[in-house]
Amino acid sequence: MRLGVLSTATIARVALLPAAADSDHEVLAIASRDEDRAASVAAEFDVPRAYGSYAELLSDDDLDAVYVPLPNSMHAEWTKRAADAGLDVLCEKPLGVDAAEAREMADHCEAAGVTLMEAFMYRYHPRTERAVEIVREELGEVRSVSATFQFPLRGRPEDIRLNPDLAGGSLMDVGCYAVSAARLFCGEPIAAVASTTDSRGAGVDTAISGLLEFTDGVTARVAGGFDTEDVQHYRVETTDGVLEAEEPFVPRGDDGVELTYTVDGRRVTERFDPTDQYRLELAAFAEAAESDTTPRTDGTEAVRNMAAVDALYESAERGERVVVE
Repeated sequence: MRLGVLSTATIARVALLPAAADSDHEVLAIASRDEDRAASVAAEFDVPRAYGSYAELLSDDDLDAVYVPLPNSMHAEWTKRAADAGLDVLCEKPLGVDAAEAREMADHCEAAGVTLMEAFMYRYHPRTERAVEIVREELGEVRSVSATFQFPLRGRPEDIRLNPDLAGGSLMDVGCYAVSAARLFCGEPIAAVASTTDSRGAGVDTAISGLLEFTDGVTARVAGGFDTEDVQHYRVETTDGVLEAEEPFVPRGDDGVELTYTVDGRRVTERFDPTDQYRLELAAFAEAAESDTTPRTDGTEAVRNMAAVDALYESAERGERVVVE
């Protein structure tokens, strides 16, 4: 796959570009609104072509697909424009600013006949795949889940994640991972209750704490934020056991990760070798595009995750329980 990257965003430089360099796929072009910036990053990562506008990159006939790591508020425009250019799209999470926009993006890409995949890279990590397998096949009925992704966002008032005009906020940035994990193990929520905090006076949430309700009394506690030290964790409680993972979304170490579960009094710890989940994500995207199959994190999945995110935000705003649409 020959890939173009729309933006020199940090996630592209620290994750996607190195992952592509270690794959069978090529980043052929990168674009920025600052042509010198695009050229600098292109030189750093041995990318052959640099463009001073996103539109110019989309007109490159040698490309097969694009990666969109732009601010959240810009995902829809450039995903649809890429689809109109006949390019498959790997778009950073969250796909759209809300479920309605995500649905519009998915429909647009389907009509254009291109593959759309949301970049929830943790879903492609072998530990996540094994966790799903254990919960489905080795543990009993899920009764509750707790999932948290928090980190300290320090000293950067201009950060796009603190900008309401760019659809910033902790739920949009990291809390959406907790929502994704809750849904991964519990299915689709029927209602949400949440509260948010804006500790910076930025006009976006810097912390979110919520409860998702599912059928048969199953619940999930979800949290995300910019105001604490690093906390990444999920815990799945079933009728006969517990499964837990530390740093399940963005592992920080380079010596592998673990997954621990207890069933009927037997405690098991499984260890996974170091792996680049961004490279696995890119491989899954390329395979889906080349085989015209539905990716694991497709537009429909993105819409469902955003529906839960929307309900959490609405609950926090209204101060009451909200049904997930």
